[in-house]
Amino acid sequence: MKIDDLKTAAGDILKSSIVYAEPIEKDAVTVIAAASVSGGGGFGNGHDEKGQGEGAGLGLHGKPAGAFIVKGDRVRWQPAVDVNRLIAVVGVVAVVALIVGGRIARAESTRAAN
Repeated sequence: MKIDDLKTAAGDILKSSIVYAEPIEKDAVTVIAAASVSGGGGFGNGHDEKGQGEGAGLGLHGKPAGAFIVKGDRVRWQPAVDVNRLIAVVGVVAVVALIVGGRIARAESTRAAN
C-alpha cells in the first residue's frame, strides 16, 4: 500500500461514525450505541537496485462500549457487558482462591502437626 493510499483509507475510516452508531428512535426513546476504538499505522520508504519503494499499513480494533439512552430531557449511559472478560476474571479469581486456600490449609496442618 502506498502512503497516499493509506492517507485516503485512514480518512475514510476515521470518522465519528466509527465510534458512534446512527441514533435509533422508538417510542420516544433514542439509543446511540458507542464503541471503543484503537489502532495504529506506519509507513516507510526506501530504494533498492530496481528503484524506490514505499509501503504503509493501518490497523484498527473496536469493541462495544455501551449506549447513550435519551428519553425526554434525560440522558443515561448504559455500559456494554463483556461476558467473555467477566467469565475470565471470575475464573482467575477462583483459581487464585483455590491456590491460596490450599496453601493456608497446608500451613495450618503443618503447624498443628508440630
